[in-house]
Formats: sequence, structure tokens, C-alpha cells
Amino acid sequence: EPVSASAGTVILGVLCLLFSDLNSNRSLGPVAALGIVASFLASMTFLPAALALLGRAAFWPLRPHLVETPDPDTKTDAKSNSATSADFDDATSNTHRFWYAIAQWVAARPRTVWIATLILLVIGASFAPMFKADGIAQTDFFLGDVDSVAGAQLQAQHFDAGAGTPTWILTRADRADEVVAATRGVDGVAQVSVLSSNGAPVVRDGEVAVQATLSDNAESLAAQDTVERIRTKVHAIEGADAKVGGTTAVDLDTRTTAIHDRNLIIPIVLIVVLAVLILLLRSILAPVLLLATTVLSFATTLGVSALLFNGPFGFPGADPVVPLFAFVFLVALGIDYNIFLMTRVREESIRHGTRAGIIRGLTSTGGVITSAGVVLAATFAALAVIPLLFLVQVAFLVAFGVLVDTLIVRTLLVPALSLDIGSRIWWPSSLSHKRSEPDEDSGDPVTTGTRASEGNVS
Repeated sequence: EPVSASAGTVILGVLCLLFSDLNSNRSLGPVAALGIVASFLASMTFLPAALALLGRAAFWPLRPHLVETPDPDTKTDAKSNSATSADFDDATSNTHRFWYAIAQWVAARPRTVWIATLILLVIGASFAPMFKADGIAQTDFFLGDVDSVAGAQLQAQHFDAGAGTPTWILTRADRADEVVAATRGVDGVAQVSVLSSNGAPVVRDGEVAVQATLSDNAESLAAQDTVERIRTKVHAIEGADAKVGGTTAVDLDTRTTAIHDRNLIIPIVLIVVLAVLILLLRSILAPVLLLATTVLSFATTLGVSALLFNGPFGFPGADPVVPLFAFVFLVALGIDYNIFLMTRVREESIRHGTRAGIIRGLTSTGGVITSAGVVLAATFAALAVIPLLFLVQVAFLVAFGVLVDTLIVRTLLVPALSLDIGSRIWWPSSLSHKRSEPDEDSGDPVTTGTRASEGNVS
């Protein structure tokens, strides 16, 4: 169930890109979803079959050894049962002792841990408004030296920077003079002329083409601002039916659409992920808290990235789709770790109570989730070797965000907050109302003595 829910969450998250008005974003959703479906099917069919055929040899050179554990249904003497329970049965084998120690440390001071962690994350998130994602010039996409950028800079030294890529205005022929006059009065326009042949304007279907040469590089943000001013002027001319196009206008429309997509898709992703969590955990409070911590993790990532991008890295800004892609990847992938953790915690809480369930869940999933997070972060970090600003920024955002979510949010904040809230974390399910009934003879240091504060359901 957790693996299915995890795959489903990521699939639904990337499919939210279908709401984008940009074909580049919209097409990414189905492609990524199909890849995840293929990976899920392989992990549920081929991988188990391969492991069954290879046996423990699949883990060479560190082949696991069988560990004899007592049958939970077999009654033993109190001393033996106490020792077994205190060791959490198989949960604290050699591979789990480190995470068992962390779980016990968090359980000993949950309020202190989550408050300190929250303060740390909020400090990082406070710099998120400094993240500049209003768009960048096309020439800033390259991190190295390329001929196209060098050529554009050389042209700007000797000619009008926008001479090589003019802006075009299509308008009714009888309003051409007014459009030309209005365009000439726009700040940032160097030259304006009507497309002519043999000294006469070229008229097609009652329309003429007006060519405007901009003072700034056609691929710069300043040129896009000029196009906006041109549109404002020519659209005000009654009967002109003017349409402003060209490379700069396309870049402007792409940037505007990307900002619209970002503001639309992010809330949709949050709603979809929240719905999946509610269905999976059969709770409302826990999913809301999990989603809130994931959003906080993303905000912290943006804040830290803003400090580094604006400072040591010296980046000129970011494309509007950078935070969108980072958000979709981090929320869809980052929430997976909370799914793995909290589904295990819920299973253990049903049997042992919420407090013990949290400790057992963190102990048993800590190593696996952390390993998965480190591998995922390293995979995205590999994109940073490509000298394109967009990929380097996405690589850093996702890699850093995954590590924050894995090492801080899932390891400290979520368990500590859940421990402090107690069984109410499962509200409004029945698990939040029933009290724990630990085995009096077990001597379990986690469950004994917590009857007053923890709930359980059979």
C-alpha cells in the first residue's frame, strides 16, 4: 500500500502539469507519469522475481544473515519478554540500532526537538521572498562562453542591440501611420518603419507589417518591457487591431504564461497530494501537518537557494518554471518519505499505541528512507554539470530540498510533532479516540507508562 500510494502521489503530482498553458510543461507530465508507472510495475514484478531467484546473493558482498526472533504468540517468562520487547523485537537489529537511538532521543524531548527544528526551517524560509524568478534574458541561460552570446554583445557595441531581431506589428493599413507614430514614441524603440516593396507598403488582406528595432538586446528583459509598452500604445488605437509579435514578444508571452502556470499548478498539486494523504492515512490532521511540513521544507529550500543564487553563485535570476518544477518534484517526491514513515507508524500505532508506533516506525524506516533520499539528491545533483542555468538551479533546488526533507523534516520534525500531539494526530479516525492498552508484563519501556496519553485501536 505505501509503495502504491507513493507512486500514485508522484504520478498525480506530475500530471498536474497538464493544466499548464505551455506545451513544454504540459508534455512533461504524461512522459514523467509513464516513467513512474513503468518503474512501479518493474519494482512490483521483475524485482521481487529477481531477488527470489538470486536469494541473499543479490546483496553481495554484504549478504544478510538470518536472525532468530521469538514468536510473538509464544509466552515466555517476564524477564525474557521484557528484554525482547525492550529491543523492539527485530526493529533494533544491527541495521536499526542507529535509528532506534535517534527515535529514542526524539521521543525523550519531542517538544524541544520540533520547536528547534521549526525555528531553523522558518529562518531559512524567511529568505524565500528574495528568490528572483520573474524571468531572465535568453543570453543568461548559458553558464559558459558561447558564440551566440558573444555575437549579440558585439552587435550591441556597434549597432542597435535589437537590430538583428526586430519586433513586428501587424495592423490595419488605414491605421498604419498612427501605429508608426505611437511606436516611435515608446521608450526603448530605436527605429520604426513599414515593410515596403518598391517604395510602397506591402498590404496583405488589408494589413501592413510595421518593423520596430529595439535599443536593447531582443532577448533581454529590458526588451520585453519595451514590447509591453508598445502593446499598451498600439492597442489603444481604435480600429488598428494591432498585434505585436516577434522573438521578444514570444519570450514575453512565454514568461507571462509560465508565471500564470506556476500560480495555478502549485495549489492544484497541494490539493491532490492532500487528498491522497487523507485517503491513505484515514485522517485529516496528520495529512494537513505532513503537507504543511513539506511546504515549509520547500520554502526553506527556496530561501537558502535565494541566498546562494544571489550571493556566491552570482546568478542573474531564474526562469518562472524553475520554482514550479522544483515544487512539483519536491512535494510529489518529498511527500513519499512521509508516506513511507506515517503508513508504518499507523500500522504500529494500531498494535502498540501512537507513541510506540512513532518510535517503531522511525526506527524501521529511517535507514531505507534516508538512503533513498541521498540517492535521489545525488541523481538530481548530477544535472549541475550541464552548463545551463535552468538545469543547475533545478538540480540544486531538488537535491538540497530532498536532503532537508529527508534528514530534518522526516527524521526530526514530523516524528517530534507527532509525538507531542499524541494519538490526536489521527483525528478524526477511531485511532485518535481509543486508549492504549500496553502489555503490563512486557516491560516495554516505550508503551509502559504512556497509557494516560496515548491511544490505540484493535
